[in-house]
Amino acid sequence: MDEQFDCIIVGGGIAGLSAAMTLARAGATFLLVERGEWSGAKNVSGGVLWGTDLHRLVPNYWEEEDGGWERFVNHRRLTLMDAGGAFSLDFKSDHFDAPPYTGVTVLRSRFDAWLAGKVDEAIAASPKPDESFLATDILVESVIVDESGAATGIRAGGDEFHARCVILAEGVNNLLARQVGLEKEYVPADHVAVGVKEVIRLGRETVEDRFQLRGRSGLTNEFVGAATDGIDGGGFLYTNTESLSVGLVIGMAALRESGRTPYDLLNAFKAHPAVADMVRGGETVEYSAKVVSTGDIRGVPREVYMDGLMIAGEAAHLVLNAGRAIQGMDYAMRSGILAAETALEAVEAGDTSSAQLQRYRQRLDESYVMQDMKAFQGAVHLLHSPHMTGALPRMACDFGREFFTVDNEPTRKATAILRDVRKQHIGLVDFLKLGASAARHL
Repeated sequence: MDEQFDCIIVGGGIAGLSAAMTLARAGATFLLVERGEWSGAKNVSGGVLWGTDLHRLVPNYWEEEDGGWERFVNHRRLTLMDAGGAFSLDFKSDHFDAPPYTGVTVLRSRFDAWLAGKVDEAIAASPKPDESFLATDILVESVIVDESGAATGIRAGGDEFHARCVILAEGVNNLLARQVGLEKEYVPADHVAVGVKEVIRLGRETVEDRFQLRGRSGLTNEFVGAATDGIDGGGFLYTNTESLSVGLVIGMAALRESGRTPYDLLNAFKAHPAVADMVRGGETVEYSAKVVSTGDIRGVPREVYMDGLMIAGEAAHLVLNAGRAIQGMDYAMRSGILAAETALEAVEAGDTSSAQLQRYRQRLDESYVMQDMKAFQGAVHLLHSPHMTGALPRMACDFGREFFTVDNEPTRKATAILRDVRKQHIGLVDFLKLGASAARHL
């Protein structure tokens, strides 16, 4: 076709849809191409969308009867596990009860489809409703790069589509970013992980009774230690309206060295006493496994733009797990918005060269996305240290077992218990180093 769009977006996940919404609202013309049968078809299971950018894209989304989200998060829990015990840091507050919510659980297959519907509504309300499209079930084969090295469009389904600017939001398996030379041919195994998830249906009443929830309030629970049987990684459990999203994120290199399978580790995690009580009586209705980024900033491409093209979301490895939360969807949403805003400026200026599109990188660097990724790299590396998945969780659980035991014997003080437990699991120097590192990076 001869028509040239203002922008072509590759990928109909959160990053791509956020870019599309921003473009539609501004009256730009665009083509979004998604290889799934619909947006969300490839994104089984769920997670947490943090922050308030969803309110920015869909104002007052919580007022809709079917807003695409599951529960708002007002209860947070971090659990250290050994083989038979669990020691948790637990926080719940009505501070998080009022919208705009700072965290909502989502099931991606449902949420992405809902957000795509909102983009369709924005297109219909735009000045050029017949010149922008969401095209699904189409595989993009390559990016068109002209003789000067600038991206000018895509090839898909045997056809060529041209645009002034291209946004790659293709996810972590970023083949197109590799094709144009912005991503390395080989990403080290310690920069990626395997995410394995299940959705376990319990029914709304059971979810709310079991986790002490009211209305649409919800809980997130992260797990460290025996969650992955001491292998680098961690576990999670999120409450949905009538189900749970339960899973593990396991370091690719460590998983390979262990000889274990993600599914076996997930089954062991669900059988742990602390988790088994939470999932009891549930029915597994979805299962998925995929490669995910670890949040190591060394995995971010050297540059996220070139002449005529930008990379957004996990295609640029924009993910962070610094202990407080696993952040990926919010990074995807913010980067999609920033890429679209940069594209709008570039098209308006008639200049989509790298000199103009570098503003995207500047915007990312000025945003919480890159500021947090840079500030918390020490925490990322700390969480992947062997002590965090081994000695520390076992020490916490041994401490808990003695501290909370009441019998007909003299009771030892907490400091004495902690001293003796520490000696059993970690040397004093290593313990002090761990504490100093946590104080410095968390």
